[in-house]
Formats: sequence, C-alpha cells, structure tokens
Amino acid sequence: MGTNINTIKRLSRKFQGIYILSPYNPDYLLVKNAIESTGVTLTSTQNNAGNTLVNQLQSYNIWGKQKTLYGILGGTAAAHKWNWINPLDTNVAYRLTFSTGWTHSSTGMIPNGTSAYADTFISPNTAFTNYSGSLSYYSRTNNTNSGIDVGSLSVTGNYFMQLYSSGLLGSRASLQRNDSNYVLFSSTNRSGLFTGSITANNSMKIYQNGVLKNTNTTTDTTALNSVKLSIGALNNNGTIQSYANRECAFFAASSGLTDTEAANFYTAVQNYQTTLNRQV
Repeated sequence: MGTNINTIKRLSRKFQGIYILSPYNPDYLLVKNAIESTGVTLTSTQNNAGNTLVNQLQSYNIWGKQKTLYGILGGTAAAHKWNWINPLDTNVAYRLTFSTGWTHSSTGMIPNGTSAYADTFISPNTAFTNYSGSLSYYSRTNNTNSGIDVGSLSVTGNYFMQLYSSGLLGSRASLQRNDSNYVLFSSTNRSGLFTGSITANNSMKIYQNGVLKNTNTTTDTTALNSVKLSIGALNNNGTIQSYANRECAFFAASSGLTDTEAANFYTAVQNYQTTLNRQV
C-alpha cells in the first residue's frame, strides 16, 4: 500500500480537480516548492539536478540516513536555507539562519571569513546516536584559510565533529570527536567533497571525493555535546569563532556512512554539481 501512495504522489498532483503528470520525485517536489515560495524560479537544469540527486540518494539507500541536506540551490539566502530532508521554515526542521557577511550565488554561498556563519540548529546529542554520525562539506575553494567550515565545541572541551579543510597545522582535513581523538590527512587540495564518518566507538574515517584517506580505530566513549553545529565557523559553546571563507556548494549531516555509502554519496553529489556546472 505504501508503494501505491508513493506512486500517486510521484506521478500526479491535483489541479482544479484533475490529476496531471508530475515529473518530480515527491521529496524533491517539496524542496522545489519551498525554494520557489521565496520568489526564486528554478530553471529546468536546476530542477533536473535536484530531482536526480534525490533519486540517486534514494536508489543508494542513503537518503533515509540524512538528518539534514542543504543542496544550496537557487542563488539566494532564502533559497539556500532549506533542509531538503524536511523543508519547513522552523528551527526544529533544521533550516539555516544566516548572519551577515555571506555572498550567495548560483555556484554556492561564501562566508566572508571574519563574521559570517550559518546556524543549523543541529545539536549532536539529539540529532545523532553516540557512535553513528557523518558530516559532508563540498568546498569550491582551495585556499589555506585556517577557519573551521563546520564546528561544534562544548564547554567541557568535547567536540562532536569538526570537518574542515585548511592550512591549520599544515594542510589537512580533519574529523574530531574531542581534543585527543580525531582522524586527519594531509591535503594540499582543499576543494571537493570532504566527508567524515563515525560508525562505531572505534571507527572514525575521513574521505575526500569518496576516497578513504585515513581511519582512526581508537575506542572513544565520549558523550555527544549539545552545542549547535555552525557552518562557516566554529560554535564554541555559543561563541562563534574560527571563521572560514571557502565557498560551500553542499552540506549534509547524516548517520554514519560506510565506505561504499561514502563513495556512492560522492558520485551522487558530484553528478549534481556537474549538472549545475559548478563541480570541482
């Protein structure tokens, strides 16, 4: 019965009492409607990219693992704020709110590196389980800025995750659980899709463009913190700091991804970026 309902949602929408064919996945259609409610009219190319992304993630059985997914589609702050998993304009739906200092365009959104950040309203201890979580950030900028692209730090010093590609302590990308337990790799190219994933209390992995770069098997039972994740900077227990300035063209937070899922995730996201002609 569920299949029949989904089929009806996908294939039809009611207009003046008549059901007509819709080309869009019902989950993408919700996103499209949310974006266009802001006054943006999406092009056929943009709709094709977004619809295909949702279809591919669902075919890989990854869509259902996502807590948030920001496709950064539409070119304006109002269009970019939507969490595609639940495109409602509320804090509990994890839609973004932006400080001043952002530049929004068709290729993504750029924080100014001095004051700009976006509040995700994602508290790690409520959005994730202790040993299953993942962050993915698509950077279109290769620079040595030492800011943190995604971060949350609690008053006790415990991180949930920081995913950043920077020149801090040498060029590297890093996923951190706390000050002493993290996984990193040297990276002279700080553009592309960076994914950090935790799938067990002794499994932390980091990927660039779907390729596994490093693994940490240290057992860690640190509890998740309650400080909201910020994009474009680190939220240090309510104080925003460590501002980054790399262009973000996609961000997602999900349950932990396996090696295969991380590779498939990159394939889907890169196809999306390529259709939009903003791939790196």
